[in-house]
Amino acid sequence: MAKAKQLEVLNALDVAKTQWYHFTAIIIAGMGFFTDAYDLFSISLVTKLLGRLYYTHPNPTHPGTLPINVSAAVNGVALCGTLAGQLFFGWLGDKLGRKKVYGLTLVMMVFSSLASGLSFGNTAKSVMTTLCFFRFWLGFGIGGDYPLSATIMSEYANKKTRGAFIAAVFAMQGVGILVSGVVSLIVSSGFEARFKPPTFEEDPAGSLTPEADYIWRVILMFGAFPAGATYYYRMQMPETARYTALVAQNAKLAAADMSKVLQTDIGADEDRLADIVKDKKQQFGLFSKEFARIYGLRLIGTTTTWFLLDIAFYSQNLFQKDIFTSIGWIPNASKMSAVREVYKVARAQTLIALCGTVPGYWFTVALIDVIGRWIIQLMGFLMMTIFMFAIAFPYSYWSQREHRIGFIVMYGLTFFFANFGPNATTFVVPAEVFPARLRSTCHGISAAAGKAGAIVGAFGFVYASQEKDPAKRDAGYPAGIGKKNSLIVLGVINFIGMLFTFLVPEAKGLSLEEAANENQEEEETNVVGNSANVSSV
Repeated sequence: MAKAKQLEVLNALDVAKTQWYHFTAIIIAGMGFFTDAYDLFSISLVTKLLGRLYYTHPNPTHPGTLPINVSAAVNGVALCGTLAGQLFFGWLGDKLGRKKVYGLTLVMMVFSSLASGLSFGNTAKSVMTTLCFFRFWLGFGIGGDYPLSATIMSEYANKKTRGAFIAAVFAMQGVGILVSGVVSLIVSSGFEARFKPPTFEEDPAGSLTPEADYIWRVILMFGAFPAGATYYYRMQMPETARYTALVAQNAKLAAADMSKVLQTDIGADEDRLADIVKDKKQQFGLFSKEFARIYGLRLIGTTTTWFLLDIAFYSQNLFQKDIFTSIGWIPNASKMSAVREVYKVARAQTLIALCGTVPGYWFTVALIDVIGRWIIQLMGFLMMTIFMFAIAFPYSYWSQREHRIGFIVMYGLTFFFANFGPNATTFVVPAEVFPARLRSTCHGISAAAGKAGAIVGAFGFVYASQEKDPAKRDAGYPAGIGKKNSLIVLGVINFIGMLFTFLVPEAKGLSLEEAANENQEEEETNVVGNSANVSSV
């Protein structure tokens, strides 16, 4: 297939050896994702505490719980903000440049993370309203970090190890989930050692010490500090060469910036750039027939797979505490103090993160440029389906106390193959297979589809997972289909995700221009290959 000559600056990036600036970019972008994951998943560690603190009635017979609408809002409002932020900042990243927008998203995340631990008033309504307000804007900033971090890393990386670099940025999500659990363990242990509260059964009032109100605030606010420490370095990063050259059309500045980064002389290649920007393929927009013809199927592939994956992934993460309670790994709330309950929930999440979640991410980093994105995603969806069904169908067996270790192993394996699978690849691929002028936008659209799935999981699963037996479901919730049937549904969703993976192209070992069909000659653009080939539509 005929190919047009590539700009010298882009070729220099593609063939560059792995250097210190690659690792610097991973750390800078990765710390943003650390905060993303920490803030999105730490809320699940403190929702039961919030219920006890603000919804325990006088002379209680059982510990307080968040009302159904408040629980849904607290768990899901950040996801709504994230969806909006992905669309807005994804579009803005293509209009103004990746770097100009990158600092703004970090400031929003740091400020909103700190503000989430504050309250305007001390009533349940004022505290929950304040929390939800700031968590929406926290999500909005987090949303911007998705397309910008992925696009920046993809445009800085060489083509040989690009997948591993983008996946390494995303792998910081696993570290964020793990650290949220560790911080919760440390904070709750410290408060328990200091105040020694009794269980609810022993003393309902004494089990809820007033000082426990600081626990959730400290946990939520902590995530701001690691990301805030990278602000200066984020602002020192030069704009990516692909944006500067192909979108801003300034080959001279792109060459100068990358000459400093790569510490070598790079020609501006301005005549070649003039030829590229005149090409009709470099001019059509997102809502054009040309885009639909060339990139339509792959956009459907990246959006649907991310949507389906996040239904299952966020359902499992946000509500794993309820599943652990149902199998007896976390004691009944009345048998613990409020502080002890935070410790138990955090311990469960930390164990799953340590044994399943974090290793899965780094398996992807190690192997994505060896076996490819497509195979990892297909395999991940398949294994998630198998393990989900293996948990769901004999659910009564796993619910028995003597089998709970086996349940934890099976449950952890679903997380392992989510992260050594579609949770990582759905982030990587959209940053590779669309043209530079629309790359951030298309990644934002794909990520927003994922967050739409997360919202379905966060809002839907809390209702669907409720048991039909009133004695086994949370107070105030209507009967759902139960945890067993909910897990079966999630298994089916994973299987459908595997089928839609056949629309996703492979980008292993190709330059971004090759992966996005940008540097083929005009007459070759009508070729449509099979969906597993990167030159496919």
